[in-house]
Amino acid sequence: MSEAQCRPTLARWLPFLAWPRPDAKLMRGEILAGLTVSLIIVPQSVAYAALAGMPLVTGIYAAFLPALVAVLWSASPRLSVGPTALTSLLVMASLSGLAEPGSPQWVSLAVWLALLSGLMQLALGGWRFAWILNLVSAPVLSGFTQAATVLIILSQLPSLIGLEGSWASLLDTPRLDAATAAFGLGSLALLVAGRKLAPRFPVVMLVVVGAGAISYLGGYAAHGGAIVGLLPSGLPGFYWPGIPAWGALGGLLVPAMVITLVSFLETASSAKVENQSVRKPWNDNQDLIAQGLAKLASGLTGGFPTSSSFSRSAINLYAGAQTGWATLVTVLMVLVVLLWLTPALYYVPSPVLAAVVVAAVSSLFQPGRFVSLWRVLRVEAFTMGVTFVVTLVTAPRIYWGVLAGVMVSLIAFLHQRLHPRIIEVGLHPDGSLRDRHLWKLPPLANDMYALRMDAELDFAAASSFERNVSEYLLAHPQTRHVCLFAQPINRIDATGVEVFSALRTSLAAQGVTLHISGMKLPVEQVLARAGQLHASSLLKLYRTDADAIASLASTTTVQEQTPGSQI
Repeated sequence: MSEAQCRPTLARWLPFLAWPRPDAKLMRGEILAGLTVSLIIVPQSVAYAALAGMPLVTGIYAAFLPALVAVLWSASPRLSVGPTALTSLLVMASLSGLAEPGSPQWVSLAVWLALLSGLMQLALGGWRFAWILNLVSAPVLSGFTQAATVLIILSQLPSLIGLEGSWASLLDTPRLDAATAAFGLGSLALLVAGRKLAPRFPVVMLVVVGAGAISYLGGYAAHGGAIVGLLPSGLPGFYWPGIPAWGALGGLLVPAMVITLVSFLETASSAKVENQSVRKPWNDNQDLIAQGLAKLASGLTGGFPTSSSFSRSAINLYAGAQTGWATLVTVLMVLVVLLWLTPALYYVPSPVLAAVVVAAVSSLFQPGRFVSLWRVLRVEAFTMGVTFVVTLVTAPRIYWGVLAGVMVSLIAFLHQRLHPRIIEVGLHPDGSLRDRHLWKLPPLANDMYALRMDAELDFAAASSFERNVSEYLLAHPQTRHVCLFAQPINRIDATGVEVFSALRTSLAAQGVTLHISGMKLPVEQVLARAGQLHASSLLKLYRTDADAIASLASTTTVQEQTPGSQI
Protein backbone atom coordinates (compact mmCIF):
# COMPACT_ATOMS: atom_id res chain seq x y z
CA MET A 1 0.00 0.00 0.00
CA SER A 2 1.37 3.41 -0.97
CA GLU A 3 1.87 6.32 1.41
CA ALA A 4 -1.05 8.14 -0.21
CA GLN A 5 -3.29 5.14 0.43
CA CYS A 6 -2.09 4.63 3.99
CA ARG A 7 -2.56 8.25 5.03
CA PRO A 8 -6.43 8.31 5.01
CA THR A 9 -6.51 5.02 6.96
CA LEU A 10 -4.07 6.26 9.58
CA ALA A 11 -5.92 9.58 9.77
CA ARG A 12 -8.95 7.71 11.11
CA TRP A 13 -6.91 6.78 14.17
CA LEU A 14 -4.55 9.78 14.16
CA PRO A 15 -6.67 12.72 12.98
CA PHE A 16 -3.78 15.18 13.08
CA LEU A 17 -2.32 13.45 10.00
CA ALA A 18 -5.14 15.03 8.00
CA TRP A 19 -4.12 18.57 8.92
CA PRO A 20 -2.87 20.69 6.01
CA ARG A 21 0.86 21.23 5.78
CA PRO A 22 1.73 24.61 7.31
CA ASP A 23 2.82 27.45 5.09
CA ALA A 24 3.49 31.11 5.76
CA LYS A 25 -0.01 32.28 4.83
CA LEU A 26 -1.74 29.67 6.97
CA MET A 27 0.53 30.06 9.96
CA ARG A 28 0.09 33.83 10.19
CA GLY A 29 -3.58 33.34 11.01
CA GLU A 30 -2.91 30.30 13.20
CA ILE A 31 -0.30 32.10 15.29
CA LEU A 32 -2.58 35.10 15.83
CA ALA A 33 -5.49 32.88 16.90
CA GLY A 34 -3.26 30.75 19.14
CA LEU A 35 -1.76 33.79 20.87
CA THR A 36 -5.22 35.28 21.42
CA VAL A 37 -6.54 32.13 23.12
CA SER A 38 -3.34 31.70 25.18
CA LEU A 39 -3.80 35.16 26.67
CA ILE A 40 -7.22 34.05 27.91
CA ILE A 41 -6.69 30.44 28.87
CA VAL A 42 -3.87 31.03 31.39
CA PRO A 43 -5.71 33.40 33.76
CA GLN A 44 -8.96 31.46 33.29
CA SER A 45 -7.24 28.17 34.12
CA VAL A 46 -5.80 29.59 37.34
CA ALA A 47 -9.24 30.93 38.27
CA TYR A 48 -10.95 27.63 37.51
CA ALA A 49 -8.38 25.74 39.59
CA ALA A 50 -9.41 27.93 42.53
CA LEU A 51 -13.06 27.16 41.78
CA ALA A 52 -12.27 23.43 41.81
CA GLY A 53 -10.43 23.74 45.14
CA MET A 54 -7.17 22.68 43.48
CA PRO A 55 -3.67 24.17 43.77
CA LEU A 56 -3.66 27.08 41.33
CA VAL A 57 -0.81 25.78 39.18
CA THR A 58 -2.79 22.63 38.36
CA GLY A 59 -5.10 24.83 36.29
CA ILE A 60 -2.15 25.65 34.00
CA TYR A 61 -1.17 21.97 33.98
CA ALA A 62 -4.69 21.12 32.83
CA ALA A 63 -4.38 23.64 29.99
CA PHE A 64 -1.09 22.18 28.74
CA LEU A 65 -0.79 18.43 28.10
CA PRO A 66 -4.57 17.74 27.97
CA ALA A 67 -4.96 20.42 25.28
CA LEU A 68 -2.10 18.89 23.30
CA VAL A 69 -3.50 15.37 23.52
CA ALA A 70 -7.03 16.51 22.68
CA VAL A 71 -6.06 18.45 19.56
CA LEU A 72 -4.01 15.54 18.19
CA TRP A 73 -6.86 13.03 18.51
CA SER A 74 -9.89 15.28 18.07
CA ALA A 75 -12.12 15.38 15.02
CA SER A 76 -12.72 19.05 15.91
CA PRO A 77 -9.17 20.41 16.29
CA ARG A 78 -10.16 24.04 16.79
CA LEU A 79 -11.77 23.39 20.17
CA SER A 80 -10.10 24.93 23.20
CA VAL A 81 -9.67 22.14 25.74
CA GLY A 82 -8.74 22.76 29.36
CA PRO A 83 -10.41 23.74 32.63
CA THR A 84 -13.99 25.02 32.38
CA ALA A 85 -16.37 26.51 34.91
CA LEU A 86 -18.91 23.65 34.93
CA THR A 87 -16.41 20.82 35.30
CA SER A 88 -14.52 22.79 37.95
CA LEU A 89 -17.72 23.34 39.91
CA LEU A 90 -18.55 19.65 39.58
CA VAL A 91 -15.15 18.79 41.06
CA MET A 92 -15.76 21.10 44.01
CA ALA A 93 -19.30 19.76 44.50
CA SER A 94 -18.24 16.12 44.20
CA LEU A 95 -15.42 16.32 46.73
CA SER A 96 -16.95 18.66 49.30
CA GLY A 97 -16.98 16.90 52.66
CA LEU A 98 -14.54 14.23 51.52
CA ALA A 99 -11.32 16.20 52.03
CA GLU A 100 -9.96 19.70 52.62
CA PRO A 101 -9.77 21.74 49.38
CA GLY A 102 -6.19 21.97 48.16
CA SER A 103 -4.98 19.14 50.40
CA PRO A 104 -3.09 16.13 49.01
CA GLN A 105 -6.16 13.95 49.59
CA TRP A 106 -8.34 16.44 47.70
CA VAL A 107 -5.89 16.45 44.78
CA SER A 108 -5.80 12.66 44.76
CA LEU A 109 -9.59 12.41 44.63
CA ALA A 110 -9.79 15.07 41.90
CA VAL A 111 -7.27 13.08 39.87
CA TRP A 112 -9.43 9.99 40.29
CA LEU A 113 -12.40 11.97 38.95
CA ALA A 114 -10.32 12.88 35.90
CA LEU A 115 -9.18 9.28 35.38
CA LEU A 116 -12.63 7.74 35.87
CA SER A 117 -14.45 10.23 33.64
CA GLY A 118 -11.65 9.96 31.07
CA LEU A 119 -11.92 6.17 30.97
CA MET A 120 -15.70 6.43 30.61
CA GLN A 121 -15.42 8.81 27.67
CA LEU A 122 -12.69 6.72 26.07
CA ALA A 123 -14.83 3.59 26.36
CA LEU A 124 -17.95 5.31 25.01
CA GLY A 125 -16.05 6.67 22.03
CA GLY A 126 -14.16 3.45 21.34
CA TRP A 127 -17.37 1.40 21.39
CA ARG A 128 -19.17 4.10 19.36
CA PHE A 129 -21.71 4.78 22.10
CA ALA A 130 -21.84 8.57 21.69
CA TRP A 131 -25.59 8.27 21.12
CA ILE A 132 -26.08 7.41 24.81
CA LEU A 133 -25.19 11.01 25.71
CA ASN A 134 -28.49 12.07 24.12
CA LEU A 135 -30.06 10.99 27.41
CA VAL A 136 -29.16 14.45 28.66
CA SER A 137 -31.61 16.61 26.75
CA ALA A 138 -31.24 20.31 26.03
CA PRO A 139 -33.70 21.34 28.82
CA VAL A 140 -31.76 19.25 31.35
CA LEU A 141 -28.45 20.78 30.35
CA SER A 142 -29.94 24.28 30.33
CA GLY A 143 -31.53 23.86 33.77
CA PHE A 144 -28.32 22.47 35.22
CA THR A 145 -26.15 25.13 33.59
CA GLN A 146 -28.25 27.98 34.89
CA ALA A 147 -28.43 26.58 38.41
CA ALA A 148 -24.69 25.94 38.35
CA THR A 149 -24.16 29.52 37.22
CA VAL A 150 -26.06 30.80 40.25
CA LEU A 151 -24.01 28.58 42.55
CA ILE A 152 -20.73 29.61 40.94
CA ILE A 153 -21.52 33.30 41.31
CA LEU A 154 -22.59 32.84 44.95
CA SER A 155 -19.42 30.87 45.68
CA GLN A 156 -17.27 33.66 44.27
CA LEU A 157 -19.02 36.57 45.98
CA PRO A 158 -16.99 36.51 49.21
CA SER A 159 -13.71 36.62 47.28
CA LEU A 160 -15.09 39.09 44.76
CA ILE A 161 -16.15 41.80 47.18
CA GLY A 162 -14.10 40.97 50.26
CA LEU A 163 -16.80 39.64 52.55
CA GLU A 164 -15.47 38.07 55.73
CA GLY A 165 -16.98 35.35 57.86
CA SER A 166 -19.66 32.76 57.10
CA TRP A 167 -22.82 33.47 55.10
CA ALA A 168 -24.88 33.27 58.30
CA SER A 169 -22.81 35.95 60.01
CA LEU A 170 -22.83 38.11 56.91
CA LEU A 171 -26.61 38.39 57.09
CA ASP A 172 -26.28 40.11 60.46
CA THR A 173 -23.05 42.08 60.35
CA PRO A 174 -21.60 42.16 56.85
CA ARG A 175 -17.98 43.26 56.71
CA LEU A 176 -16.59 44.51 53.45
CA ASP A 177 -12.95 45.02 52.51
CA ALA A 178 -12.84 48.12 50.29
CA ALA A 179 -9.60 47.28 48.47
CA THR A 180 -10.76 43.75 47.69
CA ALA A 181 -14.14 45.00 46.47
CA ALA A 182 -12.42 47.58 44.29
CA PHE A 183 -10.25 44.94 42.64
CA GLY A 184 -13.10 42.46 42.27
CA LEU A 185 -15.91 44.71 41.09
CA GLY A 186 -13.61 46.87 38.99
CA SER A 187 -12.17 43.84 37.22
CA LEU A 188 -15.65 42.40 36.70
CA ALA A 189 -16.89 45.65 35.16
CA LEU A 190 -13.92 45.77 32.77
CA LEU A 191 -14.32 42.12 31.79
CA VAL A 192 -18.05 42.45 31.09
CA ALA A 193 -17.54 45.66 29.14
CA GLY A 194 -14.66 44.14 27.20
CA ARG A 195 -16.73 41.09 26.27
CA LYS A 196 -19.44 43.30 24.83
CA LEU A 197 -17.28 45.95 23.17
CA ALA A 198 -14.28 43.89 22.02
CA PRO A 199 -15.11 40.16 22.16
CA ARG A 200 -11.98 39.19 20.19
CA PHE A 201 -9.60 41.22 22.32
CA PRO A 202 -7.84 39.35 25.20
CA VAL A 203 -9.30 41.62 27.87
CA VAL A 204 -8.82 38.90 30.50
CA MET A 205 -5.04 38.97 30.32
CA LEU A 206 -4.99 42.77 30.20
CA VAL A 207 -7.11 43.00 33.35
CA VAL A 208 -5.07 40.34 35.17
CA VAL A 209 -1.73 41.95 34.30
CA GLY A 210 -3.01 45.43 35.13
CA ALA A 211 -4.45 44.32 38.45
CA GLY A 212 -1.22 42.52 39.29
CA ALA A 213 0.78 45.69 38.60
CA ILE A 214 -1.55 47.82 40.73
CA SER A 215 -1.40 45.22 43.51
CA TYR A 216 2.40 45.24 43.45
CA LEU A 217 2.73 49.03 43.38
CA GLY A 218 0.04 49.59 46.01
CA GLY A 219 1.24 46.94 48.44
CA TYR A 220 -2.07 45.08 48.40
CA ALA A 221 -0.54 41.90 49.86
CA ALA A 222 1.30 43.85 52.58
CA HIS A 223 -2.04 45.19 53.78
CA GLY A 224 -3.48 41.69 54.13
CA GLY A 225 -4.96 41.25 50.66
CA ALA A 226 -5.15 37.74 49.22
CA ILE A 227 -2.99 37.19 46.14
CA VAL A 228 -2.13 34.25 43.89
CA GLY A 229 1.30 33.90 45.44
CA LEU A 230 4.19 31.81 44.23
CA LEU A 231 3.35 29.22 41.60
CA PRO A 232 5.96 26.54 40.89
CA SER A 233 7.69 26.78 37.53
CA GLY A 234 8.46 23.86 35.25
CA LEU A 235 6.63 21.03 33.56
CA PRO A 236 4.20 18.86 35.49
CA GLY A 237 5.55 15.50 36.54
CA PHE A 238 3.88 12.11 36.35
CA TYR A 239 1.29 11.74 39.10
CA TRP A 240 -0.28 8.50 40.25
CA PRO A 241 -2.88 8.96 42.99
CA GLY A 242 -3.05 6.68 45.94
CA ILE A 243 -5.79 4.10 45.67
CA PRO A 244 -8.60 5.18 48.03
CA ALA A 245 -10.84 2.84 49.97
CA TRP A 246 -13.34 0.97 47.84
CA GLY A 247 -16.23 2.91 49.34
CA ALA A 248 -14.61 6.25 48.55
CA LEU A 249 -13.79 5.16 45.01
CA GLY A 250 -17.31 3.86 44.49
CA GLY A 251 -18.66 7.18 45.73
CA LEU A 252 -16.85 8.90 42.87
CA LEU A 253 -18.55 6.85 40.15
CA VAL A 254 -21.78 8.85 39.97
CA PRO A 255 -19.98 12.25 39.97
CA ALA A 256 -17.59 10.89 37.32
CA MET A 257 -20.55 9.83 35.18
CA VAL A 258 -22.10 13.28 35.45
CA ILE A 259 -18.78 14.93 34.59
CA THR A 260 -18.57 12.59 31.59
CA LEU A 261 -22.01 13.66 30.38
CA VAL A 262 -21.82 17.36 31.14
CA SER A 263 -18.29 17.89 29.84
CA PHE A 264 -19.04 16.15 26.57
CA LEU A 265 -22.23 18.15 26.12
CA GLU A 266 -20.04 21.22 26.53
CA THR A 267 -17.85 19.78 23.80
CA ALA A 268 -20.87 19.07 21.61
CA SER A 269 -22.06 22.68 21.74
CA SER A 270 -18.69 23.88 20.44
CA ALA A 271 -17.97 21.01 18.06
CA LYS A 272 -21.27 21.38 16.23
CA VAL A 273 -20.53 25.05 15.57
CA GLU A 274 -17.03 24.27 14.35
CA ASN A 275 -18.06 21.45 12.04
CA GLN A 276 -20.96 23.44 10.61
CA SER A 277 -18.53 26.24 9.73
CA VAL A 278 -16.54 23.84 7.51
CA ARG A 279 -19.65 21.93 6.35
CA LYS A 280 -18.67 18.49 7.52
CA PRO A 281 -20.49 15.98 9.75
CA TRP A 282 -19.44 15.83 13.36
CA ASN A 283 -17.56 12.69 14.38
CA ASP A 284 -18.82 12.58 17.95
CA ASN A 285 -17.20 9.25 18.82
CA GLN A 286 -13.74 10.51 17.82
CA ASP A 287 -14.20 13.61 19.94
CA LEU A 288 -15.26 11.40 22.84
CA ILE A 289 -11.98 9.54 22.48
CA ALA A 290 -10.05 12.81 22.38
CA GLN A 291 -11.81 14.20 25.44
CA GLY A 292 -11.24 10.96 27.32
CA LEU A 293 -7.53 10.96 26.49
CA ALA A 294 -7.32 14.62 27.57
CA LYS A 295 -8.82 13.81 30.97
CA LEU A 296 -6.42 10.92 31.41
CA ALA A 297 -3.51 13.20 30.54
CA SER A 298 -4.75 15.77 33.04
CA GLY A 299 -5.11 13.22 35.81
CA LEU A 300 -1.72 11.63 35.22
CA THR A 301 -0.07 15.05 35.54
CA GLY A 302 -1.88 15.95 38.77
CA GLY A 303 -4.71 17.92 37.17
CA PHE A 304 -8.49 17.74 37.36
CA PRO A 305 -11.17 16.96 34.73
CA THR A 306 -11.03 19.09 31.60
CA SER A 307 -13.55 19.89 28.91
CA SER A 308 -14.06 22.12 25.88
CA SER A 309 -14.70 25.77 26.60
CA PHE A 310 -17.44 27.21 24.40
CA SER A 311 -16.25 30.79 24.89
CA ARG A 312 -12.56 30.07 24.21
CA SER A 313 -13.43 27.87 21.23
CA ALA A 314 -15.59 30.66 19.82
CA ILE A 315 -12.75 33.15 20.27
CA ASN A 316 -10.42 30.73 18.51
CA LEU A 317 -12.78 30.63 15.53
CA TYR A 318 -13.35 34.40 15.56
CA ALA A 319 -9.61 34.99 15.64
CA GLY A 320 -9.25 33.11 12.37
CA ALA A 321 -8.10 29.62 13.39
CA GLN A 322 -8.36 27.22 10.46
CA THR A 323 -6.73 24.06 11.81
CA GLY A 324 -5.26 22.48 14.92
CA TRP A 325 -2.01 24.38 14.36
CA ALA A 326 -3.61 27.32 16.23
CA THR A 327 -4.17 25.11 19.27
CA LEU A 328 -0.54 23.97 19.10
CA VAL A 329 0.50 27.63 19.24
CA THR A 330 -1.68 28.03 22.36
CA VAL A 331 -0.09 24.94 23.93
CA LEU A 332 3.38 26.33 23.14
CA MET A 333 2.53 29.62 24.89
CA VAL A 334 1.21 27.75 27.93
CA LEU A 335 4.51 25.88 27.98
CA VAL A 336 6.38 29.21 27.99
CA VAL A 337 4.27 30.37 30.93
CA LEU A 338 4.95 27.16 32.85
CA LEU A 339 8.69 27.38 32.26
CA TRP A 340 9.36 31.07 32.83
CA LEU A 341 6.32 33.26 33.49
CA THR A 342 4.48 31.85 36.53
CA PRO A 343 6.23 34.38 38.82
CA ALA A 344 4.43 37.12 36.89
CA LEU A 345 1.16 35.96 38.46
CA TYR A 346 2.49 36.32 42.02
CA TYR A 347 0.84 39.67 42.86
CA VAL A 348 -2.48 39.08 41.04
CA PRO A 349 -5.24 39.65 43.64
CA SER A 350 -7.54 36.73 44.37
CA PRO A 351 -10.67 38.86 43.80
CA VAL A 352 -9.53 39.30 40.20
CA LEU A 353 -9.63 35.53 39.75
CA ALA A 354 -13.14 35.55 41.18
CA ALA A 355 -14.06 38.26 38.69
CA VAL A 356 -12.68 36.14 35.84
CA VAL A 357 -14.91 33.23 36.89
CA VAL A 358 -18.03 35.36 37.36
CA ALA A 359 -17.52 37.15 34.04
CA ALA A 360 -17.03 33.85 32.22
CA VAL A 361 -20.26 32.27 33.54
CA SER A 362 -22.56 35.29 33.83
CA SER A 363 -23.68 35.02 30.21
CA LEU A 364 -24.87 31.45 30.88
CA PHE A 365 -27.66 32.65 33.18
CA GLN A 366 -30.64 33.15 30.86
CA PRO A 367 -33.95 32.88 32.75
CA GLY A 368 -35.77 34.00 29.61
CA ARG A 369 -35.12 30.54 28.14
CA PHE A 370 -37.50 29.00 30.67
CA VAL A 371 -40.25 31.46 29.78
CA SER A 372 -39.86 30.94 26.04
CA LEU A 373 -39.74 27.15 26.48
CA TRP A 374 -42.87 27.23 28.66
CA ARG A 375 -44.74 28.91 25.80
CA VAL A 376 -43.72 26.18 23.35
CA LEU A 377 -43.34 22.90 25.28
CA ARG A 378 -44.50 22.88 28.89
CA VAL A 379 -43.28 19.35 29.60
CA GLU A 380 -39.77 20.35 28.50
CA ALA A 381 -40.00 23.53 30.57
CA PHE A 382 -41.06 21.46 33.58
CA THR A 383 -38.02 19.21 33.06
CA MET A 384 -35.80 22.26 32.93
CA GLY A 385 -37.38 23.66 36.09
CA VAL A 386 -36.98 20.40 38.01
CA THR A 387 -33.32 20.19 37.02
CA PHE A 388 -32.75 23.80 38.08
CA VAL A 389 -34.45 23.41 41.48
CA VAL A 390 -32.92 20.03 42.34
CA THR A 391 -29.46 21.30 41.41
CA LEU A 392 -29.84 24.25 43.78
CA VAL A 393 -31.47 22.29 46.59
CA THR A 394 -28.96 19.42 46.58
CA ALA A 395 -25.88 21.67 46.54
CA PRO A 396 -23.08 20.86 46.97
CA ARG A 397 -24.07 17.46 45.47
CA ILE A 398 -25.27 19.26 42.37
CA TYR A 399 -24.88 16.23 40.10
CA TRP A 400 -28.21 15.01 41.47
CA GLY A 401 -29.81 17.81 39.48
CA VAL A 402 -28.63 16.24 36.21
CA LEU A 403 -29.78 12.80 37.30
CA ALA A 404 -33.18 14.16 38.34
CA GLY A 405 -33.55 15.92 35.00
CA VAL A 406 -32.65 12.76 33.10
CA MET A 407 -35.20 10.77 35.11
CA VAL A 408 -37.96 13.33 34.42
CA SER A 409 -37.05 13.30 30.71
CA LEU A 410 -37.22 9.50 30.59
CA ILE A 411 -40.54 9.43 32.46
CA ALA A 412 -42.00 11.99 30.04
CA PHE A 413 -40.64 9.99 27.11
CA LEU A 414 -42.12 6.73 28.40
CA HIS A 415 -45.44 8.40 29.13
CA GLN A 416 -45.58 9.62 25.55
CA ARG A 417 -44.65 6.17 24.21
CA LEU A 418 -47.23 4.48 26.43
CA HIS A 419 -49.91 6.93 25.26
CA PRO A 420 -49.45 7.14 21.49
CA ARG A 421 -51.49 9.41 19.30
CA ILE A 422 -54.28 7.30 17.78
CA ILE A 423 -56.87 9.15 15.73
CA GLU A 424 -59.89 8.28 13.65
CA VAL A 425 -59.35 9.65 10.16
CA GLY A 426 -61.68 11.00 7.55
CA LEU A 427 -61.28 12.14 3.97
CA HIS A 428 -60.55 15.88 3.77
CA PRO A 429 -61.79 17.82 0.72
CA ASP A 430 -58.17 18.23 -0.38
CA GLY A 431 -57.85 14.44 -0.67
CA SER A 432 -55.75 13.89 2.44
CA LEU A 433 -56.63 11.85 5.51
CA ARG A 434 -56.97 13.93 8.66
CA ASP A 435 -58.30 13.77 12.19
CA ARG A 436 -62.02 13.28 11.63
CA HIS A 437 -63.15 14.86 14.89
CA LEU A 438 -60.78 17.81 14.73
CA TRP A 439 -61.79 18.70 11.17
CA LYS A 440 -65.42 17.55 11.62
CA LEU A 441 -65.23 15.14 8.68
CA PRO A 442 -67.69 12.34 7.87
CA PRO A 443 -66.50 8.74 8.36
CA LEU A 444 -65.11 6.90 5.37
CA ALA A 445 -68.08 4.57 5.71
CA ASN A 446 -70.81 4.13 8.28
CA ASP A 447 -69.75 0.59 9.16
CA MET A 448 -66.00 1.34 9.19
CA TYR A 449 -63.46 2.43 11.76
CA ALA A 450 -60.55 4.10 9.96
CA LEU A 451 -57.63 4.91 12.23
CA ARG A 452 -54.00 5.95 12.22
CA MET A 453 -51.44 5.45 15.01
CA ASP A 454 -48.46 7.81 15.03
CA ALA A 455 -46.10 5.47 16.86
CA GLU A 456 -44.26 2.18 16.62
CA LEU A 457 -46.26 -0.99 17.24
CA ASP A 458 -44.07 -2.17 20.09
CA PHE A 459 -44.35 -3.14 23.76
CA ALA A 460 -45.02 0.48 24.76
CA ALA A 461 -47.81 1.30 22.30
CA ALA A 462 -49.32 -2.09 21.46
CA SER A 463 -51.71 -2.29 24.42
CA SER A 464 -53.03 1.23 23.73
CA PHE A 465 -53.61 0.26 20.09
CA GLU A 466 -55.49 -2.92 21.02
CA ARG A 467 -57.54 -1.15 23.67
CA ASN A 468 -58.48 1.67 21.27
CA VAL A 469 -59.83 -0.74 18.63
CA SER A 470 -61.62 -2.92 21.17
CA GLU A 471 -63.35 0.03 22.85
CA TYR A 472 -64.48 1.41 19.49
CA LEU A 473 -65.99 -1.93 18.43
CA LEU A 474 -67.74 -2.25 21.79
CA ALA A 475 -69.26 1.22 21.37
CA HIS A 476 -70.10 0.65 17.67
CA PRO A 477 -71.28 -2.96 17.27
CA GLN A 478 -72.42 -2.28 13.68
CA THR A 479 -68.78 -1.93 12.54
CA ARG A 480 -67.80 -4.44 9.84
CA HIS A 481 -64.53 -2.94 8.65
CA VAL A 482 -61.45 -1.71 10.48
CA CYS A 483 -58.92 0.13 8.31
CA LEU A 484 -55.47 0.86 9.69
CA PHE A 485 -53.51 3.50 7.78
CA ALA A 486 -50.12 2.17 8.81
CA GLN A 487 -47.59 4.46 7.16
CA PRO A 488 -46.44 6.07 10.47
CA ILE A 489 -45.68 2.61 11.93
CA ASN A 490 -42.06 1.90 11.01
CA ARG A 491 -41.27 -0.83 13.55
CA ILE A 492 -42.92 -3.76 15.27
CA ASP A 493 -41.57 -6.01 18.03
CA ALA A 494 -42.61 -9.35 19.55
CA THR A 495 -45.28 -7.71 21.72
CA GLY A 496 -46.66 -5.92 18.68
CA VAL A 497 -46.85 -9.21 16.76
CA GLU A 498 -48.75 -10.85 19.61
CA VAL A 499 -51.20 -7.96 19.83
CA PHE A 500 -51.67 -7.95 16.05
CA SER A 501 -52.38 -11.69 16.11
CA ALA A 502 -54.85 -11.36 18.98
CA LEU A 503 -56.58 -8.45 17.24
CA ARG A 504 -56.92 -10.42 14.00
CA THR A 505 -58.44 -13.34 15.88
CA SER A 506 -60.86 -11.07 17.72
CA LEU A 507 -61.94 -9.25 14.55
CA ALA A 508 -62.40 -12.51 12.66
CA ALA A 509 -64.61 -13.87 15.45
CA GLN A 510 -66.83 -10.81 15.05
CA GLY A 511 -66.87 -11.02 11.27
CA VAL A 512 -64.95 -7.77 10.92
CA THR A 513 -62.59 -7.28 7.96
CA LEU A 514 -59.19 -5.78 8.69
CA HIS A 515 -57.78 -3.44 6.03
CA ILE A 516 -54.18 -2.26 6.23
CA SER A 517 -52.82 0.52 4.04
CA GLY A 518 -49.22 1.58 3.42
CA MET A 519 -47.55 -1.03 5.63
CA LYS A 520 -43.81 -0.41 5.62
CA LEU A 521 -41.44 -3.15 4.54
CA PRO A 522 -39.75 -3.79 7.94
CA VAL A 523 -43.16 -4.26 9.58
CA GLU A 524 -44.47 -6.37 6.71
CA GLN A 525 -41.44 -8.66 6.80
CA VAL A 526 -41.80 -9.31 10.54
CA LEU A 527 -45.53 -10.03 10.28
CA ALA A 528 -45.00 -12.25 7.24
CA ARG A 529 -42.36 -14.30 9.06
CA ALA A 530 -44.77 -14.62 11.97
CA GLY A 531 -47.45 -16.01 9.61
CA GLN A 532 -49.81 -13.12 10.21
CA LEU A 533 -50.30 -11.99 6.60
CA HIS A 534 -51.63 -15.16 4.98
CA ALA A 535 -54.43 -14.65 2.48
CA SER A 536 -57.88 -14.30 3.98
CA SER A 537 -61.20 -12.76 3.06
CA LEU A 538 -61.02 -10.87 6.36
CA LEU A 539 -57.60 -9.32 5.69
CA LYS A 540 -57.00 -6.79 2.91
CA LEU A 541 -53.65 -5.12 2.20
CA TYR A 542 -53.09 -1.96 0.14
CA ARG A 543 -49.82 -0.41 -0.92
CA THR A 544 -51.04 3.22 -0.84
CA ASP A 545 -53.75 5.18 0.89
CA ALA A 546 -55.21 6.08 -2.51
CA ASP A 547 -55.60 2.37 -3.34
CA ALA A 548 -57.24 1.77 0.02
CA ILE A 549 -59.69 4.66 -0.33
CA ALA A 550 -60.65 3.63 -3.86
CA SER A 551 -61.20 0.01 -2.84
CA LEU A 552 -63.13 0.93 0.27
CA ALA A 553 -65.36 3.29 -1.68
CA SER A 554 -66.09 0.48 -4.12
CA THR A 555 -66.83 -1.91 -1.26
CA THR A 556 -69.21 0.57 0.31
CA THR A 557 -71.08 1.06 -2.96
CA VAL A 558 -71.53 -2.69 -3.40
CA GLN A 559 -72.82 -2.97 0.15
CA GLU A 560 -75.29 -0.14 -0.41
CA GLN A 561 -76.64 -1.90 -3.48
CA THR A 562 -76.88 -5.30 -1.79
CA PRO A 563 -80.24 -5.90 -0.11
CA GLY A 564 -79.98 -6.51 3.59
CA SER A 565 -76.37 -5.36 3.85
CA GLN A 566 -75.31 -3.39 6.90
CA ILE A 567 -74.19 0.15 6.20
